[in-house]
Amino acid sequence: MKSTLIKSLAVSTLILASCSNDDDNMGGNETPEVTAPATYTFERGSESTVSFSGQTTRIAMAAELTGAMMDFDNISEELLLNMYTNENNPFSEASLNESTKNIKSKVAASAAYFATNTVLSNKIKADLESSLKAQVNEVAPNKEVIASKGVAGQIAATGSTKLRYVSATGLEYNQVFAKSLIGGLMLDQVLNNYLSNDVLDEGDNQANNDNDVVEEGATYTTMEHKWDEAYGYVYGASQDPANPNTTLGDDSFLNNYLGRLEADEDFQGIAADVFNAFKLGRAAIVAKNYVVRDEQADIIQEKLSLVPAVRAVHYLMGGKAAIEAEDYGSAFHELSEGYGFVYSLQFTHNPETNAPYFSNEEVEGFIAQLMEGENGLWDVSPEVLEEISVKIAAKFNFTLEQA
Repeated sequence: MKSTLIKSLAVSTLILASCSNDDDNMGGNETPEVTAPATYTFERGSESTVSFSGQTTRIAMAAELTGAMMDFDNISEELLLNMYTNENNPFSEASLNESTKNIKSKVAASAAYFATNTVLSNKIKADLESSLKAQVNEVAPNKEVIASKGVAGQIAATGSTKLRYVSATGLEYNQVFAKSLIGGLMLDQVLNNYLSNDVLDEGDNQANNDNDVVEEGATYTTMEHKWDEAYGYVYGASQDPANPNTTLGDDSFLNNYLGRLEADEDFQGIAADVFNAFKLGRAAIVAKNYVVRDEQADIIQEKLSLVPAVRAVHYLMGGKAAIEAEDYGSAFHELSEGYGFVYSLQFTHNPETNAPYFSNEEVEGFIAQLMEGENGLWDVSPEVLEEISVKIAAKFNFTLEQA
């Protein structure tokens, strides 16, 4: 299998403990040997060439937006939508308001999946926007109401005093939005945009990289920067972005759930696999070795695609157990997270096909199954939850028990 070949190539490639100097490339027609540094540290001369501030900014915007969804004393549709588009100074941090970045423009916006499909891109952007509106218009007005079938309101898990706030169909929109954003923003930008050949090799990128032509006013080539931007959506909020795996969970999005898989003994090692592939791929760009670069992109695409798959099954099966125990407060929380991770499956990337492991149509089918009862999650059966879980796990070759 190709995945086995990928792993073998990664293991056999020499990794040295030093920073990688962007001037240390080989000339001539020889295939340059690629070595990776111990940390994600790359320099040209004595200056760092690593830059992903835009990704750090969007992660910070997403964190404040998801927090604002639960601030019922100050919530408004206008505020949440302004945060989504970064208009009218909606953030508490001035640096976010002053930024030219925003979340919405990068949702479902990858070159590989959406450059020629703006209809679907716009639909997905609207899907996420609808969760923001529904939180304000359906859930917030009922925050003091006890939730029941067909009635939005508050609900707690059995034996817990922590209140959850759900729609009339049992959805926690803040969870749906946050987990959908992991796919629609982070995964799509990493796997299908910045690591795609459409972006890495666009225009004169390869020729400029071969000749160390840096961007105006910058220390990096465009290809180096595109790779770094992919890295930034995974590690941009890390306490130590050059050596981030010691504190996985520094954000509430992709980094956090990569850490959840790493903490599961069935998937242990995935964090090192992803980090090593990022380092080696970046070093390959410095060495002008695009074969090794593309091998590392394949590894990252395969490994990070596991994140929404494993977590979707984890939460769907957790919801199944809670429904069987008639603990709807717990079930709705699990299933709302599961809903978002199922939604994120359409942004995964199978390196063998260069397509998602599940298409938009297949994901919409799963969502329809989850919500097909008159009262949505109040009516979903354990059998349906297991049926969807089995299909997802089988596609990624893990078991329900492993998730």
